[in-house]
Amino acid sequence: MENIFYSGQVLWAQIDANRHLRHSAYADFCAQARSNLFNHKGLSLEAFSKYQLGPILFKETTSYFKEIKMDEVVKVSVELTKYNVSKSRFSFRHVIYKEDGLKCATIDVDGAWMDLEKRKLAVIPEEWKLIFDDIPRSKDYVEMA
Repeated sequence: MENIFYSGQVLWAQIDANRHLRHSAYADFCAQARSNLFNHKGLSLEAFSKYQLGPILFKETTSYFKEIKMDEVVKVSVELTKYNVSKSRFSFRHVIYKEDGLKCATIDVDGAWMDLEKRKLAVIPEEWKLIFDDIPRSKDYVEMA
């Protein structure tokens, strides 16, 4: 397990009627892992607010492999799989593991940066580009034109 940006216990509120982790909780874990990754690299909510930028998602694909139950501890890795040259669109891959390292799910997201005032797609500030160059990349990482 590499690039772990979230680790935590599965809570009662995250369980569905089948007594396992509900589908939307997987997305919540991944969103928190991305947020932790950004914070770890120096991009807090305050930094996003300063530039009136926010990430938006266009697509989210989840592949489930193993059941996750209440009280189990999960770990979530995050890697960049695609980024375009202008640094406006991105794709991340998240892998959710049980504490023992068993792979339970893979979640891929495609998104972009949005100017929160203009409500239009935007590029990141120039000073952030070095930060994004330091984000973990997947083995199949691709830079898009």
